[in-house]
Amino acid sequence: MEKKIPYKIYLGEDEIPTQWYNMRADMKTKPAPLISPADGHALTLEEMNPIFCEELNKQELDNDTAYFDIPAPVLEFYKMYRPSPLVRAYFLEKALGTPAKIYYKFEGNNTSGSHKLNSSIAQAYYAKAQGLKGVTTETGAGQWGTALSMACAYFGLDCKVYMVKVSYEQKPFRREVMRTYGATVTPSPSQTTEVGRKILADHPGTTGSLGCAISEAVEAAVSTPGYRYVLGSVLNQVVLHQSIIGLETQAALRKYDIKPDILIGCAGGGSNLGGFAAPFFGEILRGEANYKIIGVEPASCPSFTRGTFAYDFCDTGMICPLAKMYTLGSQFIPSANHAGGLRFHGISPTLAQLYHDGLFEARAVEQTAVFEAAEQFARTEGILPAPESSHAIRVAIDEALKCKETGEEKTIVFNLTGTGYFDLYAYQQFNDKTMSDVIPSDEAIADSLKKLPKFGNE
Repeated sequence: MEKKIPYKIYLGEDEIPTQWYNMRADMKTKPAPLISPADGHALTLEEMNPIFCEELNKQELDNDTAYFDIPAPVLEFYKMYRPSPLVRAYFLEKALGTPAKIYYKFEGNNTSGSHKLNSSIAQAYYAKAQGLKGVTTETGAGQWGTALSMACAYFGLDCKVYMVKVSYEQKPFRREVMRTYGATVTPSPSQTTEVGRKILADHPGTTGSLGCAISEAVEAAVSTPGYRYVLGSVLNQVVLHQSIIGLETQAALRKYDIKPDILIGCAGGGSNLGGFAAPFFGEILRGEANYKIIGVEPASCPSFTRGTFAYDFCDTGMICPLAKMYTLGSQFIPSANHAGGLRFHGISPTLAQLYHDGLFEARAVEQTAVFEAAEQFARTEGILPAPESSHAIRVAIDEALKCKETGEEKTIVFNLTGTGYFDLYAYQQFNDKTMSDVIPSDEAIADSLKKLPKFGNE
């Protein structure tokens, strides 16, 4: 008789992972290094230290250490909301009439409403340990800014957040949560930085992008003594911290002898998909198992599916180091869709290399189809999902419906990294049937890609 799987699989507090997993240690082809936009040389630790915290830079550059110990203060903080549950979506399965078994890892059970707290508390800890006064950052939909403001309040750090202008205007309550935790929140691009003023001059009336906000946050950090810049996605260190999601998922599945067939995460900068899938990628890389892993991105910002694997700036102002990634070009400013956290022109160099090596597949989905899936999930599973996470829900439903057609009993696991209670303007547009799908033209992407830097792309 098949073992009955509970609705929610919880690990004990003593089962929270005590180390982060660095999948680069198992990668045969390592991610390309960050390089200088001035002459193309690989950046050293000393060159990166004025921008990022020193210990985080060590993690960023480490391709060999498989596991990093989680500092005791960070582990103690994790216990406030971890371990997070792995949930069997029985009600969704029934509504779909599928033989597939669907599970989701729910990361929205904290005040920030998302998985972003897993890395923000780590980065704030290292900043405090270095004796810094504060940190600067960007935020798209606001989850990362909220999480960082919480972490900074916990460690007594100042927090300056540059929030993508369209999200700043659409999500005032997310902004107020950040302010409640003591953060200063500025809509980006702004007149407060040199690069912000330049972007506004070049793109009058722009609604902003993560690339714009990154430029402003970096400028603010390097020009303010006692501050460093921290990032909520893309960087290898962030994927490292977020691996706690995948490690817990892996442990919960093993607790009930569950073997996943398909693993799904949304893809913007890479923290969601990378953290969730990290230990499963590790199994594939070591030849221990094989899984179908799918990264889901918005059709309005399709870095994987329509981008180019090349060195590019991570920011629109072109002041950051160059990273080799799948990119639409740093000058590409996506339409103001509601998945603010996925509106980034590039992707994590680690994930980019894995994708280039054929270890997973990517799909681009349209906004209205995403919200249709979000609505169905909310009505069946009782959680209002964030637009970003709903990209994973869309493809999980699609895969489950394929199983309905074929009769296959596949096990599907996806990452539900946030709640959508600060995204009600988007839900209102969907309910009012005023939501639209904007897909960039080939010409728009090609025009942006013409501006790729020469170094690394000769």
